[in-house]
Amino acid sequence: MALLGDRAGTREPSAPATGGTPPRAPSRLPGLAMAALGVAVASGVHLLVPAVPMLTAAVVLGILAAHLPGLRGLVRGPGRRGLTLAGKRLMRLGIVLLGLKLGLRDVLGLGWATVAMVAVVVTATFFGTVWLGRRLGLRGDQPLLIATGYSICGASAIGAVSEVRDGYEGDEEDTATSVALVTLCGTLAIAVLPLLQGPLGLDATQFGRWVGAGVHDVGQVVATAQTAGPDALGQAVLVKLMRVMLLAPLVAAVVVAGRRRRAAAKAAAARAATQAAEGAVGAEGGAPGAEGAEGAAGAGAEGKRPPLVPLFVLGFLAMVAVRTTGLLPTAVLDGAGQVQEILLAAALFGLGSAVHLPSLARTGGRVATLGLASWVVIAGVSYGGVLLTT
Repeated sequence: MALLGDRAGTREPSAPATGGTPPRAPSRLPGLAMAALGVAVASGVHLLVPAVPMLTAAVVLGILAAHLPGLRGLVRGPGRRGLTLAGKRLMRLGIVLLGLKLGLRDVLGLGWATVAMVAVVVTATFFGTVWLGRRLGLRGDQPLLIATGYSICGASAIGAVSEVRDGYEGDEEDTATSVALVTLCGTLAIAVLPLLQGPLGLDATQFGRWVGAGVHDVGQVVATAQTAGPDALGQAVLVKLMRVMLLAPLVAAVVVAGRRRRAAAKAAAARAATQAAEGAVGAEGGAPGAEGAEGAAGAGAEGKRPPLVPLFVLGFLAMVAVRTTGLLPTAVLDGAGQVQEILLAAALFGLGSAVHLPSLARTGGRVATLGLASWVVIAGVSYGGVLLTT
């Protein structure tokens, strides 16, 4: 695999067939320590340059660490296991806490017309991006992941879907590449969209809703909308969180679609095995071939499938319900928000460290084309939706 991999296994002798002590698994501590350091540096960058969200800085730092001569050996070797853990487990915890930012009453207060507008924007962006990605011939499940990041909430949504893909072909490099692309476009939005407010004739409320419907990551939404004042910022955050609300049904839909894809692949394999068995009936009597067909039909049946609604998504929904009750004091919500940002920053540093630029360059033109086209789609559809609903 072209992805920066953990090569520790190639340097350790295998355990004896009988007796002896099996080799220890590499420690996660070096990688987790690197992720913690990356979060600290990303926080410092954000403090020095407030326009750069901490999560964006974390992704960039992870990519740099994976390619700097003094660090890439540590990233590829001793740190890989811990960085992978950060990219997966800490991402799940961060997504759970993200639910505390979303109260149903606040979202519904925007009105059903805005809710319908957000649903149309998400649907058009998701399916349009997947379709174009397949047409461009992108490998694995990159189109699925990129579509998820653009339509819902950037890197957080990509991390959620990457945890439950079943029946799709992909690896950590697909996830890392998708995160890098979505982060880049979201960062460009911070500089580009404020310049378009005047030419497009948007007032503060309209601009805020346009940013909330069209920008990917929550931090990027805040950085973009605050340029138009507090009213725009409030509207942007509410619309953005409405998109986040669609994360749970999207994850469930991906699980269902993946199961169907996997079942179709098994059925095709079973048919091929049956045809091969029928062709060998004259020579083998048919029985072994039939058994082989049955084995092919059941191949992988015992493989673990992700649940329809993963545990971390249930946790996200539970946090939404807790926030909606209004029982949590502001201090608790603020503290949870800080923890959530730290967890996501560590996860994004881990994902960024998995980006391999030479591999990305080989499909860079097609990936960039998909990213630009998807950006145009979500900006255009959300702009039309805002004009119709305000």
